[in-house]
Amino acid sequence: MQEDIWDFDEQSVYDSVAKHDAKKVLLHLPDGLKMHANELRKKVLSHTNAQEVFVWGGSNFGACDLPVEARALGVDLIIHFGHSPWNYKREVVH
Repeated sequence: MQEDIWDFDEQSVYDSVAKHDAKKVLLHLPDGLKMHANELRKKVLSHTNAQEVFVWGGSNFGACDLPVEARALGVDLIIHFGHSPWNYKREVVH
């Protein structure tokens, strides 16, 4: 069985949540990383002041594929993950 090679750089995620004082956070991961979403969601809730952390179940085909429908959730911050090293994580302030 292959070892999991993904490093979500959780501290940077926590720092982004704190920097924006985000209470509602949306995690946006590609399908291949969604298996880790609930664990990451729980960590964000326990290590930050976020009150709600959502996981986007829709598509994530790259940096241009942001979940604009998230406006209906009233999220303060979108944390977007990708497979490519240059697009591994970026924050999007809603």
